Amino acid sequence: MNSEPQRYDVAILGTGPAGLQAAIHAARRKVSVLVLGRESQSSIYHHHLENYCCLFPTTGEDIIAAGRRQAASFGARFRDEEVLSLSAENGRFRLKLEGGSEVLATAIVIATGTARRRLGVEGEKRLLGRGVSYCVECDCTFYRDSEVAVVGGGAAAVHGALTMLDYARTVHLVYETLEAAPALAEELRRSAVVGHPGRRVTEILGGESVEAILLDDGTRIPVQGVFIELGAKGVLELAALLGVRLDEEMKHIATSRRMETSVPGIYAAGDITGPPWQVAKAVGEGCVAGLEAAAYAKRAAAAAEA
Repeated sequence: MNSEPQRYDVAILGTGPAGLQAAIHAARRKVSVLVLGRESQSSIYHHHLENYCCLFPTTGEDIIAAGRRQAASFGARFRDEEVLSLSAENGRFRLKLEGGSEVLATAIVIATGTARRRLGVEGEKRLLGRGVSYCVECDCTFYRDSEVAVVGGGAAAVHGALTMLDYARTVHLVYETLEAAPALAEELRRSAVVGHPGRRVTEILGGESVEAILLDDGTRIPVQGVFIELGAKGVLELAALLGVRLDEEMKHIATSRRMETSVPGIYAAGDITGPPWQVAKAVGEGCVAGLEAAAYAKRAAAAAEA
C-alpha cells in the first residue's frame, strides 16, 4: 500500500554542480528542498578540473561530495533515485520515483545535465576518466603532445578535433558520415586532423589507461586519449508533456535569464540549457535557479494562505 506522497517546496532533479548550487541557495531561503539523482551520474564525477575558479586542481568527485555536505548543512534532503514521470496537479508537480514512491513539489529545478551518447564498445566504461572523455573543452589540456582520437561526424566532433590540434601532437577523427556544416567541413579538410571516414571504433584498448583504439577494418591506432563526441540528448522527456519549450535546435531547454522555462514553477540550469559544458556556467545558473524556485514556492504559499 502506497503512502501519501511527501511534499516539498522545491524538488531538484540532478546532483551535479547546477543541482547542488540550486539546492544550497534554495535551502538557505528556508524552503524545504529535495535533491533527486545519483551523484556518480554527473558528467564531471570522473573528471579532473583545472579551469574552475579558486579550486586548482580538483576533481569532480570532490566538488560533488563537498556540495552535498554544504546543501545538507542548510537543510536540503537527498534521495538517490531517478524520476520516472512528472505531471502537474493542482498547482504542484507530482514526481514518480524509480523506487515506487511519489513526491509533490511546488517548484522544480531541472539540472539533469545531458545524457551523452556512448559508443557501447569494450573498454569505454572501464577507461572512463583514464583516457576516455566526453568533453574536449574539459579535458583538452591533459593531452598536450599526445596522440588522441575524436569519435563522431557531427559539428561537435569536428570542432573538438580542430580544438585538439592546439594541444595534441596528432589528432585522429573517426566517423562514419560527416554531418558538419560546409564551412566547418572545409576547415577540417584544410587542417592537420587525420581523418578516418566510413569507419567505426569497435574497441578501446588499454590496461590502466587508454593505449589504442581498434577500428572495424582491423586498424589499430595508438592513442592516449579518446574523445567521444556523438552529440548529447538531454533528459527532456520528463518535461515535454508539461509543455516545456526547447531551444531552436530542439536539443536543450530554453530559459530566461532567471532560468525560468515556459512553464511557471519549472526552472532549468546547467548542461541541459545548452553549451558551454563548464562547471562555472552550471554553478552560476544553479544559483539563479535555486533562488528563483524558492521565491516562486514562497509566493505560492502566500497566495494559498490569502
